Amino acid sequence: QLQLVESGGGLVQPGGSLRLSCAASGFTLRNYVIGWFRQAPGKEREGVSCINSSGGRTNYADSVKGRFIISRDNDKNTVYLQMSSLKPEDTAFYYCAARTSPYCSMTKDSYSYWGQGTQVTVSS
Repeated sequence: QLQLVESGGGLVQPGGSLRLSCAASGFTLRNYVIGWFRQAPGKEREGVSCINSSGGRTNYADSVKGRFIISRDNDKNTVYLQMSSLKPEDTAFYYCAARTSPYCSMTKDSYSYWGQGTQVTVSS
């Protein structure tokens, strides 16, 4: 059964860092584009970043450019989101998702498979 599992969330102070992981089981992650999304209470789920299957192309939301880095290790079947200089407005539930199209997308409706998410809270 195809499954994505996020980990690495937690409570961090403003300016701090966290690394989220998205591990796949039941399928080979190298064949999929992976996106990271987040949803804060009362808000729509929004695209944060995406990476194509080879890792050669990435995309970021303007709000996280220069602070977040997405990467993948296909041998470990895992995608990462390194988050630095975190701000209180980054507080949200973070999800990873997979899609079979070869192109990176920040549109949530274009993704077929989703993890359960991990909470990130940025607060002093």
